[in-house]
Amino acid sequence: MSATIKLKKFEGYLQSIDSFEKPKILLEQYVTPSHIASHFLFTIQNNYDDIRGKVVADLGAGTGMLTIGSAILEAALCVGFEIDEEALTIAKNNADEMEVASVDFLQCDVLNDLSSENCRFHKAFDTVIMNPPFGTKKNAGMDMKFLKVATQLSQSRIYSLHKTSTRSYIQKKAKEFNCEGEVIAELRYNLDSSYKFHKHSSKDIEVDVWRFNVK
Repeated sequence: MSATIKLKKFEGYLQSIDSFEKPKILLEQYVTPSHIASHFLFTIQNNYDDIRGKVVADLGAGTGMLTIGSAILEAALCVGFEIDEEALTIAKNNADEMEVASVDFLQCDVLNDLSSENCRFHKAFDTVIMNPPFGTKKNAGMDMKFLKVATQLSQSRIYSLHKTSTRSYIQKKAKEFNCEGEVIAELRYNLDSSYKFHKHSSKDIEVDVWRFNVK
């Protein structure tokens, strides 16, 4: 079922979402650009009908870009899980300013609080979306840890962004997690300079949009 909003207008809405005030490098806090977020979510809804009317989880929600975007695309409910209290405050303010009602934000450690089968959110969501930490610096393998948690929460579908350079590895890990993965789009992620160690004002990263079917 196609989205009830035009892509250009949807991207315009997402451009007004505030980003991190003081991004934390250990949490790999980079905002998902509105251009990437809008195309990511629009593809999920237009091509696969996995947002509208669905119960959606956003893992590592940050300031709410994907959570709020899902609400605009008429998710029945989208819950954003985020560990950082400052980011959550911004996310909640963003949701209030955008006047979206079908969202909730919860502070939690995705890897430690949501991974157990005894977790109250186990298999509670139709769709899980995420732009996980890519696993640079001290967080090697973090994106795969997020994917494993996603398989615990989703009843059917997971959509996630990952560096193209890790494609073969992700395909292998997906099989270990008992899900089938396919790349449904290729994007170029323009990563703005956010930290002192960055030598350039921005950097282009090739990114795959993955769709996982949970068995």
